[in-house]
Amino acid sequence: MQTNHPILSGLIKLHADLGGQIFENRKRAEKLAGDMKHVEAVIRMFEPGFNLKTIAPRRRHKGNAWFKRGTLFRHALEALRTATGPLTARDLTLAMLAAQGVSTPDQKAVRDLIGGVQASLRNNEGKTVRRVGEGMPARWELIR
Repeated sequence: MQTNHPILSGLIKLHADLGGQIFENRKRAEKLAGDMKHVEAVIRMFEPGFNLKTIAPRRRHKGNAWFKRGTLFRHALEALRTATGPLTARDLTLAMLAAQGVSTPDQKAVRDLIGGVQASLRNNEGKTVRRVGEGMPARWELIR
C-alpha cells in the first residue's frame, strides 16, 4: 500500500472533519436532551399526571430553495402555457427550474420537487389541467 498517495491525505482530513462534526452533534444532542428534561419537569409541575409519551416530536419542514410557498402550481401552469405539447411531471419540473435559471440542481431536491408538482397536478386535475393519454409517466396539459 502506498502511504504517500495525494488522495490519502485529503481522505484523512475528510475523515477527521466528519469525526469532529459527529462529536459536535453529540454534544448538541446531549444539551437538547437536557433542555427537554427541564421542559418535561415544568409540564409535570402544571399537570403531574400528564403522559409525556403522547408528545410526538415535531418534524421540521424544509422549504423549497427555488419556489416560495404557494407558488409551485402557478409556476407549473406557466411552464405548461409555454410548452408545445403535454409534459410529464419531470419534464415540467425541469422546465420550471430552467425558467428560474437553475442550471445544476441537487438530484434529491429535484425528486422532492417532482413529487410536489405531481401532487399539485393531481389536486387540480379536471379544473385547470388534464391528464393526456394513459400509462406512466402521466403527461399533463392545460384545459383550454
